[in-house]
Amino acid sequence: MGERLIEVGRVAGAFGVRGEVRITAYTEDPLALARYRELMRQDGAHALTITQGRPAKGGLVVRVKEIETKEQADAMRGLRLYIPREALPEPDEDEFYLADLIGMTVQHAQSKAPLGRVKAVQNFGASDMLEVEPEGGGATWYLPFTREAAPEVDVKAGVVLANPPEETE
Repeated sequence: MGERLIEVGRVAGAFGVRGEVRITAYTEDPLALARYRELMRQDGAHALTITQGRPAKGGLVVRVKEIETKEQADAMRGLRLYIPREALPEPDEDEFYLADLIGMTVQHAQSKAPLGRVKAVQNFGASDMLEVEPEGGGATWYLPFTREAAPEVDVKAGVVLANPPEETE
């Protein structure tokens, strides 16, 4: 499967006794999930089809075609939900999705020397970190995704300029 999938939510469990499902949304607007309707599993297989949705604390409550009972909804708890990257609206100029950084080249901000490629964007609780695969191989390293450490991102060119920690230079 060639399309890139973006995680947009997670099934939190049943809501009530009539088969409604609570979803924790990772989108700015939780109701966006209801507009996407068709949600996928991480492997690209179909997961859920939303037929109705309403906002709830921390996400939304939905009715889906695949679930009719509280027990079925509870069995889906923890299911991660994805949509194709192409389903997301295009970001404004000078904006991007963190998922778009994956695969970009990381270059030293001053010398423009290649440092590696962005393998993943992680967040361990404090802030976003770019996991970088070194140009010459070896263990990945982390670059804080801050203006100081990553002063420029050129999505069109596929380049992140970086001021890496000293031990990675």
